[in-house]
Amino acid sequence: MDVLLDNLDLYGPGFLNTIKLFLISAFGSLVLGTILAMLRVSPVPILRAAGTTYVVLFRNTPLTLIFFFFAFAFPLLDIVDISFFTSAVVALTLYTTAFVCEVVRSGINTVPVGQAEAGRAVGLTFGQILGSIVLPQAGRSVVPPMMSTMIALLKNTTVAAGFSVVEAGAIQNYLSERGYSVMVGLLWVALGFVILVIPMTLLQRSLENRWSVAR
Repeated sequence: MDVLLDNLDLYGPGFLNTIKLFLISAFGSLVLGTILAMLRVSPVPILRAAGTTYVVLFRNTPLTLIFFFFAFAFPLLDIVDISFFTSAVVALTLYTTAFVCEVVRSGINTVPVGQAEAGRAVGLTFGQILGSIVLPQAGRSVVPPMMSTMIALLKNTTVAAGFSVVEAGAIQNYLSERGYSVMVGLLWVALGFVILVIPMTLLQRSLENRWSVAR
């Protein structure tokens, strides 16, 4: 307990920044991922190609490499001056967007084709069919994989520690400088992440129970 209580000035801001990174990146990736999934199932070939290219590129690029680009290479372009925190948010969002896209697309594919055909029969556009018919149904089936993606995002925030962002993953470095046991400190960090994941797991179960559909 001494390691935790004596270093609350590290654990507090560290986990606060972790939560900030997660919430902002989660919101951005959910919005962009859904839009990208719509491109992936679009009847327009060029839009499908653009969505596929993005997914293939970012799913196969290591997250650390994306961090390196936005933390060190992007500032050299002198386009805009961004902080390391902003760089971390952008990197996490772009990386996670590719995975969210595939989760949403898999959910869209579970909706019977007849649903879309019925929408077209009554004169609905592609966007209206997706927004009013397909996505609401797809959302029910993607809860478990989507929550797994969000949990992975939460854990990926620790990569930001290597790029001058003070968050939970960086606590061990400060503990070492202060002479405290790094192993004990990491155990508290691990417990903190468990505490953050538990509400997400409970939310998943709640949504599954609420949206359960007999198949």
